[in-house]
Amino acid sequence: MFNLARLNNLVLLVVTIIVFFWTVSHAKRKGLFIRRIAGLDAIDEAIGRATEMGRPIFYSTGIGGMSAIPTIASTSILSEVARKVASYDTQLKVPHFDPIVMTVSKEIVKQAYTEAERPDSYRDDINFFVSQDQFSYAASVDGMIHREKPAACFFIGHFMAESLLLAEVGATTGAIQIAGTEQESQLPFFFTSCDYTLIGEELYAAGAYLSKEPMLLSTLKVQDFGKAFVMFAVGAGSLLLLAGTWFNWQPLLKVVGHIFKAY
Repeated sequence: MFNLARLNNLVLLVVTIIVFFWTVSHAKRKGLFIRRIAGLDAIDEAIGRATEMGRPIFYSTGIGGMSAIPTIASTSILSEVARKVASYDTQLKVPHFDPIVMTVSKEIVKQAYTEAERPDSYRDDINFFVSQDQFSYAASVDGMIHREKPAACFFIGHFMAESLLLAEVGATTGAIQIAGTEQESQLPFFFTSCDYTLIGEELYAAGAYLSKEPMLLSTLKVQDFGKAFVMFAVGAGSLLLLAGTWFNWQPLLKVVGHIFKAY
């Protein structure tokens, strides 16, 4: 038997599905507006600079596991970076903290080279394992950056105390540095030592921003619409509850309570 008490959840679900498919259709026909993100726009500049100087690009996915959301976001950015690197025939090096992340990244980079029609340029040593000790990993990568002096460094993923150790060495070599992490405590270190830093949800939106895939862009838009709706609903609901309490309108309080009740 249909439970009318849960009708609000059904309506919300139907509206969400309709908005999602509308945004997918709109993205395929006309595209969707996504505000400019300076750190992601600078990727072409960083790769172009490395190509002109004949120096490598270092990309670190951080110390998170493959189940970590920042690591997943980082691998999506790595795919776009690898595709551009392959088209420019530039050297890419991806040192890894986690062997599982390394295995996944190998397939991602290999696929990117294939999509760029440069499978012959792919090498298995692009991705390599370093260490699962936090500071051993940082020391090893620092040494490689100091010796090879890359033209660009990407530090995108889950980072902790090693963030400043990595970024400050890259800064001393004169490399363009683009960083991003979900750890608020590490953002100040990236701000001071990197040229561009992805803040908050910019990290999670990067894959859609770079790939321009209608499905991914639509997901971002639905999230934005959802946040706007929640803000409006909370404000409107608060005002209605205030009015109902002030004037002692019990029917209004009952209706508002039913609408905003979650199961």
